[in-house]
Amino acid sequence: MEGGAGNSKGSGLGGLFGAGGMGGPGYSHADLAGVPLTGMNPLSPYLNVDPRYLVQDTDEFILPTGASKTRGRFELAFFTIGGCCMTGAAFGALNGLRLGLKETQSMAWSKPRNVQILNMVTRQGALWANTLGSLALLYSAFGVIVEKTRGAEDDLNTVAAGTMTGMLYKSTGGLRGIAKGGVAGFVLTSLYALYNNWEHLKGSLQRQSL
Repeated sequence: MEGGAGNSKGSGLGGLFGAGGMGGPGYSHADLAGVPLTGMNPLSPYLNVDPRYLVQDTDEFILPTGASKTRGRFELAFFTIGGCCMTGAAFGALNGLRLGLKETQSMAWSKPRNVQILNMVTRQGALWANTLGSLALLYSAFGVIVEKTRGAEDDLNTVAAGTMTGMLYKSTGGLRGIAKGGVAGFVLTSLYALYNNWEHLKGSLQRQSL
């Protein structure tokens, strides 16, 4: 009885852990094709695990119920505002350096000239960082409002947010300024949306031509 129980137990374990070199199960290239072995050490011949048990069919991360796998506009707002501020500061610093060197080209290299160039770099960097940061803040706020109002996330939200941002930013210039700002925001965001969907549009045109 003990021998029979031992054999049945051994055969049961053999289905999961086939002993290498003792008639263990062989696997074809098709069985091993979907096994994520990248970064793993080769399997020991003494522990021949069925590779199909290593395939993960479920998602790697657990998301809350109803949560999206992509970040929304509110999550991207912080990255957008911070990135625009840093970009504006870098561009403004370079522009300030250019203006400082141009305005002080008649002066000899001295401490007053260095101070004047440094002041120009600081002033231009803060100006451009404030400008792009304000635009990014308005754009992100309008984008979140439009997304929550419509209940959808698509390129229409991008264009609408850009148009309203331009209109509000230039609202101090009267109706003419509002119109110019709205047109500028509409054109820029439309070009951005066209760039994001270029591959999709190109594929659609190719399918229609066929």
